Amino acid sequence: MNRQRLATATAILGLLGSLTTSAWAGGPDPGRQDPPAPVTRVPAAPGTATALSGYAIRSTAEVSDPASAVSSPGYPATGWHRAGPRSTVLAALLADGVYADPFHSTNQRKIPKADFRVPWWYRSDFTVADTSARTYLDFSGVISAADVYVDGKRVATAKDVTGAYTHHELDVTSLVRRGTNTVAFRIRPNDPVKDLTMGWIDWLQPPPDENMGIVRDVVVRRGGPIALRDAHVVTKLDVPSLASADLTVKARARNDSGVPVTATVSGSIGPTTFSRPVSLAAHETRTVTFTPSDVPGLHLTSPKVWWPAGMGGQPLYDLHLTASVSGTLSDAAHETFGIRDVKAPLNPDGARQYRVNGRALLIKGGGWSPDEFLRWDRRYVEDRLRYALDLGLNTIRLEGHLEPDEFFDLADRYGILTLPGWECCDKWEGQVNGDEPGDKWTAADHPVAKASMAAEAARLRDHPSVVSFLIGSDFAPDATIEKDYLDALKAADWNTPVVAAASDNASPRLGSSGMKMTGPYDWIPPGYWYAKREGGATGFNSETSAGPDIPTLDTLRRMMTPAELDTLWKDPSARQYHRSPSATFGTLKIYDDALAGRYGAPTGLTDYVRKAQLAQYENVRAQFEAYGRNATDAAKPSTGVVYWMFNSGWTSLHWQLTDRYLDQGGAYFGAKKANEPLHVQYSYDDRSVVVVDNRHTAASGLTVRAALFNPDGTRKYGKTVTGVTVKGDGAHARALTLPSSVSGLATTYLLRLTLTDGSGKEVSRNVYWLSTRPDTLDWAHTDWYYTPTTSYADLKGLASMARVPVSATASTVTSRGTSTTTVTLRNTGSGRTPSLLTDVHLVDAKGRPVLPVRWSDNEVSLWPGESVTLTARCRTADLHGSAPRLRISGWNTPEHTVPAA
Repeated sequence: MNRQRLATATAILGLLGSLTTSAWAGGPDPGRQDPPAPVTRVPAAPGTATALSGYAIRSTAEVSDPASAVSSPGYPATGWHRAGPRSTVLAALLADGVYADPFHSTNQRKIPKADFRVPWWYRSDFTVADTSARTYLDFSGVISAADVYVDGKRVATAKDVTGAYTHHELDVTSLVRRGTNTVAFRIRPNDPVKDLTMGWIDWLQPPPDENMGIVRDVVVRRGGPIALRDAHVVTKLDVPSLASADLTVKARARNDSGVPVTATVSGSIGPTTFSRPVSLAAHETRTVTFTPSDVPGLHLTSPKVWWPAGMGGQPLYDLHLTASVSGTLSDAAHETFGIRDVKAPLNPDGARQYRVNGRALLIKGGGWSPDEFLRWDRRYVEDRLRYALDLGLNTIRLEGHLEPDEFFDLADRYGILTLPGWECCDKWEGQVNGDEPGDKWTAADHPVAKASMAAEAARLRDHPSVVSFLIGSDFAPDATIEKDYLDALKAADWNTPVVAAASDNASPRLGSSGMKMTGPYDWIPPGYWYAKREGGATGFNSETSAGPDIPTLDTLRRMMTPAELDTLWKDPSARQYHRSPSATFGTLKIYDDALAGRYGAPTGLTDYVRKAQLAQYENVRAQFEAYGRNATDAAKPSTGVVYWMFNSGWTSLHWQLTDRYLDQGGAYFGAKKANEPLHVQYSYDDRSVVVVDNRHTAASGLTVRAALFNPDGTRKYGKTVTGVTVKGDGAHARALTLPSSVSGLATTYLLRLTLTDGSGKEVSRNVYWLSTRPDTLDWAHTDWYYTPTTSYADLKGLASMARVPVSATASTVTSRGTSTTTVTLRNTGSGRTPSLLTDVHLVDAKGRPVLPVRWSDNEVSLWPGESVTLTARCRTADLHGSAPRLRISGWNTPEHTVPAA
């Protein structure tokens, strides 16, 4: 982000830190029964890789024993805390119950930062039954640096093991003994301003330990004299025919013995097998390559091509390699890869336009946040990625916080494109970002950065979901840093686009980024998105949204105290701890002023939240609709938009389409509506009604109906257009233009759009609440984070809408662990008033939301006599034995609950 505010934020956080430095509350408890220390059993078989199962951890301030003792087998780790195989210090302490829920209220502020300003010990035991094989420690993900010990001996220093992304392999064969062995890491404190690791910018209140710890697996490898490393496949797909593909297999064979060895390197991809003898001098490393010229089977005809979701399937291939000496296995390697082609040239307007397998696509994405304490939970990550697909998104952007391998495995499987890259506002861009946070680089930082790039390139290159690497965020690297990055990428055979920055910047060799980072990051009106300027729908906007995304009342009550909730709706100028540490984004004043100015001042918490859901629905919908409509324009088309952000790493009041608990509100369903496959929408700039086809196939014989209503349901205008045709791949067709004035239309009015296919089936329905008085933007005073609004649209007339009853009948069926609830909603009102934004929540017997859940549609609007049938799918286990129920509410629908068993 364009984050000039962070200098102020850093000062504020420093003050908060000085106010919370007290003795650590998590010292050893003499009466506590320590759980058994983790012990990992490591097999002897060559080619095996076994992750350490966990650690015992403790502050060095409380350990007086020398490192040689701490790192030796049999050391009595009494009073130490247990940590999982991937755990920051604070994550372990939270799991051990040392601190109260840091996501509730201001509990996190009470955790003393001083306890994490000294190194912490991580120790783990592993056993081996046979020492004849070679043994290696293989790891990355140490934050921020560590001295490493094995069986009482130091095998690496923090000078060598530094940076969250650098990869390390340590040969510990000479130290490993039969039976129990110990590996210990003395982890140094993390400071994102000073270290090439990861930080939280202004996304959330940063964790007091700054994520110090080990957040990726530490693997014990066993092998013979020849090690296989760096196995990968370079693919070249024939585009646009997709009729053939060439595969090049590469790996490094390394002789770790002191004598010459001849090995046989063999491999397979599907039915294709290949083999070659390789002679290596003592301690020599050679790259072994298999190409279609020497292995005809590596030239594939009719290859199985990987596509993003919605464009085709996601087939994957497997590479298996072995190295054998005299017929005995020495090592093995396995890689999964996909075949696809990615190009991202600059269009005539200088915007980056992505093409996958020869087909252009509009990048519709969201910014990704991991858990604040970097706790890996595969199911939770998978749930969020499924939500992304449910919303019609095709891309996730990772600004730093590059998740573990399983994340990219899931993205490959689901067809979600990923845009990983380095982060802004800390050491990563400190050399080039002027006076923003981040220390200038020293000579020692350059090799760490290059090693980080090399490690991530090697890790990510075979994942078909990864379609770029952004080597800069707010700023592009200078010539020296860029050369290091590009040299590392080239050495790794990186074959997808490399982008200089996420902002409108350029680097010496790559040139222009083709992206923009013009905001907004705080509230602007829906019509803003249609202007082809600033953050509006033109070019590639790498991070943008209207800022605050107030979660549902259920979530708010889980994350804040009653007093804090009272302040939330009463005091727009109050500092909101659950928004941001940034001085710019510390309050909700811009958002709250707009909410009151457009919808009327809130009368209570419930009224505040219901108005927020309307505001977020209309704004998020408009953002994606504007970019969708403009994607195929002849001049200044939109090529990409990344909603800032898709999710939050904690309980947040801003930048999220779904909240920490995976609940869904106006922002979620506004995005889902805008991105539906065949979609009818209204344009705020020119009153046009257009049909957007996000599918590959064209559509014809469509009928578009538009009707305008006063809030009481009185119809004031209607028009039907038949025979509408629209091309596929994101094209749009204008069906009609609404008149600039309609007799008798109220200041606040409703627009209902419906789209039916040739058989008369409704395929899209979209309802807007609009005003004859437009929002007025003060473009001349646009700041980096928003454009001021000098007068608001008048939507206060919605308050006059009569209360409308909505009936619901529902049933649930269960199959293979999934429960599917079908509900039919009907507006049973006797008058003319529609039910606006009727929400259905799946709840348990105690009224608690059942999450995650995926709805076919939700937050729907119904006119009297109209009905709609919706489905909701959840894991049966998430009902916890409760009979499902449905809670129905809406803007003007009284809340009630019905059974859904």
